[in-house]
Amino acid sequence: MHLDMHRAKRCGARTRAGKPCQSPAMSNGRCRMHGGGSPGAPKGNRNAFKHGRYSAAAITRRRGISRLLAAMKDTTRQITE
Repeated sequence: MHLDMHRAKRCGARTRAGKPCQSPAMSNGRCRMHGGGSPGAPKGNRNAFKHGRYSAAAITRRRGISRLLAAMKDTTRQITE
């Protein structure tokens, strides 16, 4: 009497010794160790969403503050001279 796992199709990968892998295969023909699990990156551009320090708004705000500081330093230098 064999369990369903024993009757399952075997992984098509080869081990380092050159023998076939004995693990049961998934629908893609490989076992979980030889190319299963992850179907790849998510669709769309969800990973490129930026927030916080590196968002466009934050960068623009920092550049504006830098320009203000430079103008203040220039004005202070003109007054003291």
